[in-house]
Amino acid sequence: MTPDPATVADVLRRQRLWADKPLLVCDRTRLSYGEADERSAVLAQRLVALGAGKGTHVGLLYPNSAEFVVAMLAATRIGAVVVPFSTFGTAPEVRRQLVDSDVSVLLAARSFRSHDYVQTLTDAVGARPTHGPVFSTAAPVLRHVLFDDQDSDARGRVDDALLRAMEDDVDGCDPLAVIYTSGSTSAPKGVVHTHAALLAHQRSLNEIRRLTADDRLFCNSPFFWIGGFAFGLLATLVAGATLICSNATDAADTLDLLEAEKPTVTNGFVAGITHLPRHPSFARRDLSSMRRGNLYPIMAAGARPADAELRHNMLGMTETGSVVLLSGDDSDQPESRRGSFGFLAPGFQARVVDPDTGCDVAVSTPGVLLLRGPFLMQGYYGRAREDCFDGDGWFDTGDLVRRDGDGVFYFIGRTGTMIKTAGANVAPGEVEKAIIAVIPDPDVVVHVVGLPDAERGQLVAAVIASDTEVDVSGLQETLRSHLSAYKIPRRVATVRHADIPMLSSGKVDLSALRRLFGALR
Repeated sequence: MTPDPATVADVLRRQRLWADKPLLVCDRTRLSYGEADERSAVLAQRLVALGAGKGTHVGLLYPNSAEFVVAMLAATRIGAVVVPFSTFGTAPEVRRQLVDSDVSVLLAARSFRSHDYVQTLTDAVGARPTHGPVFSTAAPVLRHVLFDDQDSDARGRVDDALLRAMEDDVDGCDPLAVIYTSGSTSAPKGVVHTHAALLAHQRSLNEIRRLTADDRLFCNSPFFWIGGFAFGLLATLVAGATLICSNATDAADTLDLLEAEKPTVTNGFVAGITHLPRHPSFARRDLSSMRRGNLYPIMAAGARPADAELRHNMLGMTETGSVVLLSGDDSDQPESRRGSFGFLAPGFQARVVDPDTGCDVAVSTPGVLLLRGPFLMQGYYGRAREDCFDGDGWFDTGDLVRRDGDGVFYFIGRTGTMIKTAGANVAPGEVEKAIIAVIPDPDVVVHVVGLPDAERGQLVAAVIASDTEVDVSGLQETLRSHLSAYKIPRRVATVRHADIPMLSSGKVDLSALRRLFGALR
């Protein structure tokens, strides 16, 4: 029996049988498996000519696109380590990541939407990137910046035999990528994953979610974060499936794409597609092909749950190489499993421990999730092992969960966001769900935070973005039948959706949320 591919180059060789099949469809761009193989080989030769090879850190600054896919394949097939950069990144953020990750070659788009990456990089390194080598004290390891529209005749060439030899020299235990966390609760950290671990993890997840070569996956997660990179792009490549994505700003264009390409599976951020059902043409669209996944608002009517809280959710993190809690059962669950996040993924061990004592807690008792196993990250780039794992190899996720007697997990919140009020712990997520359940606005967004208070330690506070007027006193009274008294927000702020403060990572700025209450006094 042929062993499973252990490196990206091995996967590419195996998938050559799909030469004419689309690997990626992104708006009007189509990239077949054969084209991805050929184009990445050419770019790989150019990288080798620049001195890149096994262990070289190659940065990628692209939106979801064929260029990202080709660049990722080119770098990883020669043993280089890919380091994706967020397309939201500011010049200081890009400079910090360049320095922290030791990127020596950066492959980049010139622009995307309102972002001018030539200017961003100029500001980041203190000099305008040119065709020649880069020398900057701001990013001392960086030597080359290559934009995707540079003259193809300028690329170097190396012998095909050398390229194949370099591919054969890559081992499954070699690093494939350094993926940065979004940095919503601390400074972004570079998470190191190897070829064999990341590919094997996606293979086992594909079995659970039944993603095969016959599927077409619509994913709206950015490739520069682990969800899009691994659970989207690498999972598609491993399965021999087709990945569909869109950068369109017009909802009609995205709906046109979905109708034409007929994805069978969906995955990503629901918040990124909530505008699609509001388009005037949505009701007459044929989206019946989408019957599995988590983007419920755009899926076929028969595949949409009446109550999403009765479907298993998923939990993933950069350190676990994408999803770590999930279930292949996409049917409605009994009421006793409301809010479930499914079961532990293969390749992981888990403990749920008391955050103060570190001892394992009883069944159904909330605690901190610890993980270990072969699919877990190798560590944080540039950090000592003891900064990532304890002496027994356990990784503290910082996530508060509980696990029932059937092994089903329930996510409660982050340890850093838990609110301690008058000696009691309050999980923001629980309060947010309760508020959403009683406000008659399908587009309501709620964020719950803790505010410092001299008497109670912290007060529970809620920021509500809603298109309808919110009766704060009436809301607090209604919540009495849904929440214990100490969980009901004592401070409530109502804002427009556009006024929710966001970080450049695309996540909510919790510190700015707290400051809203001072501004509203």
